[in-house]
Amino acid sequence: MTQTEQFVKQLANDIGGLPADRIEQTDHSLEPWEKRCHALADVLDYHKLISTEEKRRGVESLGADLIGKLTYYERWILAFANILFQKQILTPDELAKKMEEVTSRYSATKN
Repeated sequence: MTQTEQFVKQLANDIGGLPADRIEQTDHSLEPWEKRCHALADVLDYHKLISTEEKRRGVESLGADLIGKLTYYERWILAFANILFQKQILTPDELAKKMEEVTSRYSATKN
């Protein structure tokens, strides 16, 4: 199979059967931001803004390089943002302003 055929047939997050190190499976508690991310996915789905299928496609569209570098919930967040930008529900400027607001609010509570 040529590299092009492989690219077309195998999605970026379809890594089954590829050589890799052993996976360390450990139980761990989710961080608060991960729980909020999961809740956000439920809210977006409930309000019919982003379906589970759209989220899956959004993660796959990130490409193998990003998928390999990001954590599970980081992939979700980036996929949500991209989909909301594409649907013109949210703009990058609006997201940046909100992130600045949250960052300053967080900084104020630490001092």
